[in-house]
Amino acid sequence: MHIETTATPDLSWQEGALCAQTGGDFFFPEPGSSVRDAKRICALCPIRSTCLEFALSNDERFGVWGGLSEKERLALRRAAP
Repeated sequence: MHIETTATPDLSWQEGALCAQTGGDFFFPEPGSSVRDAKRICALCPIRSTCLEFALSNDERFGVWGGLSEKERLALRRAAP
């Protein structure tokens, strides 16, 4: 019998994130909506780099993570060696 297990990522860093205190609407806007407000909040967040690192390593495809939109993260991944 084979049981596959996967490690659950440590998401405790999210507790200190400013987005956790403001709600997801800013960070997951409707298509075509502005992400300006989310980016402003991210710019003030003390764990912005941890958030971005998480999004890049987990291939988050939607929303603003670490101050970058989906398109910006895709461009960053493509530019990486």
